[in-house]
Amino acid sequence: MKTFTLEIKFLGSAREVGRAAISVKTKNTHVLLDYGVMLNHTPGFPMHVPPREVDAVVITHSHLDHSGAVPIFHIQEMKPVYGTRMAFDFANILIKDFINLSSYYLPFEFLELRSMMRSRKELGFRENAVIGDLNVQLLNSGHLPGGAQVLIESDNKRLLYTSDFNTIETRLLAPADQDYGELDAVIMESTYASEDHTPRKELEERFVAEVNDTVEKGGTVLVPAFSVGRAQEIACVLEAYRFEYPIMIDGMAREASRILMEHPEFVRDKQLFMDAIHETDWVESWRDRRLASKRPGVIISPAGMLKGGPAGSYLQVIGKKAGNAIFLVGYQIPGTPGKELLEKGRCVIDGRMRKVKAKVGFFDFSSHAGATELRETVKKFKGNPTVYVVHGAEGNCPKLAKWIKDEVGLQSFAPNTGDTFTV
Repeated sequence: MKTFTLEIKFLGSAREVGRAAISVKTKNTHVLLDYGVMLNHTPGFPMHVPPREVDAVVITHSHLDHSGAVPIFHIQEMKPVYGTRMAFDFANILIKDFINLSSYYLPFEFLELRSMMRSRKELGFRENAVIGDLNVQLLNSGHLPGGAQVLIESDNKRLLYTSDFNTIETRLLAPADQDYGELDAVIMESTYASEDHTPRKELEERFVAEVNDTVEKGGTVLVPAFSVGRAQEIACVLEAYRFEYPIMIDGMAREASRILMEHPEFVRDKQLFMDAIHETDWVESWRDRRLASKRPGVIISPAGMLKGGPAGSYLQVIGKKAGNAIFLVGYQIPGTPGKELLEKGRCVIDGRMRKVKAKVGFFDFSSHAGATELRETVKKFKGNPTVYVVHGAEGNCPKLAKWIKDEVGLQSFAPNTGDTFTV
């Protein structure tokens, strides 16, 4: 007979960024924390778990690397899924798009997504949910609207899963809620364990100055941005600095903005957000798109890495003119058109690889904690928790785990996929 309070098994995001999935079991209850995908040429999935063995799934936020494979648990079952209202509303549009683009490779379709949405159990931050013999709470993660950390209690054992989190206040979001109390175990991300981000104020000022400089000289600025969170933050930054020129929003960023306007309680400054969105024009047709790409102003459009979305078509026009600019504002995965553009100044225009004449820049508007914030978070942990480091590429998981052990004195691990631990 097993004698443990909690058993943790790492099904994905171990020593990699993507397919986040963690199994948490007691003697009587089995929940999954996230069940995402790895977005390669073909989607990669976490380790398989028979749906009949799972009591519930908790999704921390809508990004596909955390929520994209949850419909698997609704092919023949109707498993309850817990998360914030915002996480579900955003996940719905992101997974729909994912099915449209990748349906050939997926074991589920729109029917399973609808079943998942019907099985949702919406939780507010700090609201308690009982799942079998587990008590579950969601805490604001500061990562994107509706993004959460998960606090689990069972038999006086307390486990924190940070998921993706950010402790820095941004124009769009309040920082992560870090009032965790005493902890026995922590599962934390390490995406930026090796680097710090530019201070936000300095980053914003440099971004707005560069945008103004381009537009005042008659140029058009394309800002490829993730539909959920990043696009709205860029609009808020421009509004905060009283940007006076046209701002266009295109693609799925329009739908995400519409959803967020219905639930502005998930943003830090409701007035700034509403003003920012009301100041933008939404691209509704090909004619709008043609006009936008030829007039001075800013176009905020997915995809953030130029892989699909209207941004790719804007690039065909904007990239050809030296007076224009393309400002990337999010992480660029190796192998994506955005990474190619950033490193080599080239992309596919009119069907072949060409040098881009427009100015290319990168502004690190990250929604993850940087190295300093990750370390400060660890130092704040109360109790004597064991720390499991996940969600990091290029050696970041073992690097942060070693620092925690050497510098803070907590037991720490960088698990491999399939590793199991008991608390």
